Amino acid sequence: MKKYPLIPLGELGEIVTGSTPDSTNKEYWNGDIAWITPADLTNHEGIYFTGKLRKITEAGYKSCSTKLMPAGSIVYSTRAPIGHCAITSFPLCTNQGFKSIVPNKRLDAVYGFFALKFFTPQLEALGRGATFAEVNKETFESFEIPLPPLEEQKRIASLLARADRLRGLRRAAREQCDSLLQSVFLEMFGHVRVNDKKWELAKFENVCESRLGKMLDDKKQTGKHKRQYLRNFNVQWFRFDLSDIAEMDFDEKDRKEFRLQYGDILMCEGGEVGRCAIWKGEIKECYFQKALHRVRPNPELVKSEYLVYLFWWLAQTGGLGDFTSQVTIAHLTGEKLKELIIPVPPLALQEEFARVVARVEALRARMDE
Repeated sequence: MKKYPLIPLGELGEIVTGSTPDSTNKEYWNGDIAWITPADLTNHEGIYFTGKLRKITEAGYKSCSTKLMPAGSIVYSTRAPIGHCAITSFPLCTNQGFKSIVPNKRLDAVYGFFALKFFTPQLEALGRGATFAEVNKETFESFEIPLPPLEEQKRIASLLARADRLRGLRRAAREQCDSLLQSVFLEMFGHVRVNDKKWELAKFENVCESRLGKMLDDKKQTGKHKRQYLRNFNVQWFRFDLSDIAEMDFDEKDRKEFRLQYGDILMCEGGEVGRCAIWKGEIKECYFQKALHRVRPNPELVKSEYLVYLFWWLAQTGGLGDFTSQVTIAHLTGEKLKELIIPVPPLALQEEFARVVARVEALRARMDE
């Protein structure tokens, strides 16, 4: 493995800290100078920022200690949060949430972008502050990154940029597949919240078995029966995020009660209420905690594929609102879930939808490869 010299960021370009004009002075705003905040990068994907920004006037620019940076500069948020990063596609200035780099001839901007993204965990650890963590200018300037020769930087950057584009294409393809299935569901089953197709109605407990998972009790953890289990975090719409799997004790009785089976639906009890996915044995032996409902449909009445998209539609249209208990955070309790009234279309129609889901998921798997 090649070892490159570690060089402080301050030696690779000018480090620029931004500022904010007085927000109450109308003469400072709606001008011609682009001005960016970390919030503008919240949903940003890719390397270059090309979106729309607020703009300040020449008077606003002169009133504060920000600097207009050229296209090709690297903006990096060092507070609230640490780690939003992009390369500018046009001249702009920033608020005080950034430490930006105007690269000199030693640094390729795209290589610098990927280096900062890679080392964000280390930069986060250097953040200090009572209200929110921030990496100050001195710390940022002295932070070291490995620096290959310029041509090698460009080669590495080109490879990483290609991989980033492929990830973006895969993400877009997944979103299109999800959108297709949501459209097919709506066409086949109608607006299920109002049941405009007049399907038969049933109480949830009459078509599914459901229960909450095991409560985590640190005092009772011995380490003798550790097993992997899923949390609210792991359950996303229609899929599981298995990048971080926790463990806790499940004794023999617990293992019989809380072990997941192929085809189980796991549903979030709190947070984004109703968010769910179908378990397909992604981990050989796995359990679940109390923040999740495990739903086992009666296969003679309902299909898992129909149920997860039913809950997706109810969650999007507010159809779960009447069934959540809200003290500080909304929760769909086990009792409320069992009482939920849902439309139950003919099983043959649900099976047709399940076949569509299987075909789309097979296509998505091929695209992922």
